[in-house]
Amino acid sequence: MLKTIGLSATILGIISLTFPSIINAEEYETLPPPRKLTVEQSQRAEANYQKYCALCHGADRQGHANDHAPSLRSKSLMESGVAHQILRPMSYGRTGTAMGGYLDEVGGPMTLDETWDLTYWLYEQAGFERLKMSTNPVKGDIKRGAQVYQENCIECHGVNGEGVTGPALANPSALAHNTDEFIRHAIRNGRQQTPMPAFKDKLSAQDIDNVTAFLRSKASGGQIAKTVLRELPTQDQYIVNPEGQDPDFDLSENMYVSSKDLHQALKSKKRMVLLDTRVTSVWQTAHIEGSIPFPYYADLDETVAGIPKDVQIVAYCSCPRAAADYTINKLRRRGYTRTAVLWEGIFGWMNQGYPVMRGDIDGASDSSYSH
Repeated sequence: MLKTIGLSATILGIISLTFPSIINAEEYETLPPPRKLTVEQSQRAEANYQKYCALCHGADRQGHANDHAPSLRSKSLMESGVAHQILRPMSYGRTGTAMGGYLDEVGGPMTLDETWDLTYWLYEQAGFERLKMSTNPVKGDIKRGAQVYQENCIECHGVNGEGVTGPALANPSALAHNTDEFIRHAIRNGRQQTPMPAFKDKLSAQDIDNVTAFLRSKASGGQIAKTVLRELPTQDQYIVNPEGQDPDFDLSENMYVSSKDLHQALKSKKRMVLLDTRVTSVWQTAHIEGSIPFPYYADLDETVAGIPKDVQIVAYCSCPRAAADYTINKLRRRGYTRTAVLWEGIFGWMNQGYPVMRGDIDGASDSSYSH
């Protein structure tokens, strides 16, 4: 079966006689639906979505709830992204972004079966047919594509594809996971019910190919380091500088501490507990030295064990604050009053030049703090 996107075949045929260069209909075969989830699998997948994904992607999959996380019900995404374009970022994350990996193999909380079930649950909830997309490269003029990108895309996606209010299009893991046709389809059709417009009526078919080729060129030479999982801290390691004095932070809005003040407190060997509230897989990749993985979705009765109420607690995430805010508010309701959130988040911390531990990647470490 073929699915045609655009004008009807009759109208296209008439127009093509006079204006053949403007025709840009997309024809795709449709794929059969993936396996049907059982009631139990569907319920578990929905629970996992609400537990792990809703904070940023929204309770109804609408996107942009926090950190400009994309919609997971947009037609152009869900018809072109199931299974692997959804499964892979969910499993392995997006390097250098707030999206961590949720597969247990990389330190996340879900099994492989659970990530597959959640992928198919998202597909079932969206309700669109799957398109069979080419895996062939899209050919285009990279220099022209760069020019068109600068004219149309930088406000949301950044001058270098780093992402501003839209996804980081030059992200190496995204480019490794996404085909050229997936990228081109998104440019042509936009992301429905999001700020991403369709460009099929604004740009020529050739310029869309040129932008696709330009973005693909960003993948050249990129390397994604393999993280060797380290042992998680034990309760006797929770407090940083246990013999030190308590810090005296001047919190803004009774909540936030600056990177400058936290860095100075660590240099001065102040006594604290640092909570990394991201998914544990990204703690494994890079974290502030002395911090403990304390994911926002975890059972507080389990994670709070071993953390005294008389010590200063500072939480951080990469949203830059959504997961940390969420966690600290839960702790405050439990009676933990000496609590704060790192205002800039870990990416802001790193951008200001403050050190992080980079996990067990070839033994590398940027940290200058000693235990």
